[in-house]
Amino acid sequence: MNQEDIRSLEIANYPVAGVDEVGRGCLFGEVVAAAVILPIDKFGYLENLGVTDSKKLSSQRREKLDLIIRETAIACEIGTASVDEIDEMNILAASLLAMERAIAKLNPQPKHCLIDGNQLLRFKLIAPIPQTTVIKGDSLSISIAAASIVAKVWRDRRIVELAEIYTGYDLATNKGYGTPKHREAIAQLGYSDLHRKTFKIKL
Repeated sequence: MNQEDIRSLEIANYPVAGVDEVGRGCLFGEVVAAAVILPIDKFGYLENLGVTDSKKLSSQRREKLDLIIRETAIACEIGTASVDEIDEMNILAASLLAMERAIAKLNPQPKHCLIDGNQLLRFKLIAPIPQTTVIKGDSLSISIAAASIVAKVWRDRRIVELAEIYTGYDLATNKGYGTPKHREAIAQLGYSDLHRKTFKIKL
């Protein structure tokens, strides 16, 4: 699907929720998803402000856009899956669960969901909602891009808070990802209770 096809889908099936997750590749912490319903008449406004894939934005820009998205959105919710759930069911299943938890909180509920990636939600918590997966959706859909920013900002803030408790792992800098400094700290200090024990770490 291209950008025009996705925009047509968003308009034809309104309200549509864009859904994305962050933290899937981390060694530490929960996986976080956001689900966002935007008003159609604000799509262009948000695009002009620079709402796009969160990975392409500086942390300062994400923070500013997060505020604007939350003020503009009809509905915007966060869902998470814990480290224990990640280790129990695997990261893919936990990511999909976090996405569904975010959608379940939305009010109003969407008529359609645009899911970043290539994996359909399994709908174990709520009645199935029509859904479309979009590879590189955070670059193609304004709704998914908004969700990617909201999820990233929320998770980064959470990890910075936890860094004050779980010292020694450089979490405020690496946000839980497996940087050399983080892996060296694990080798020296061992796992904390919020490290994902099933993730293989190359030291």
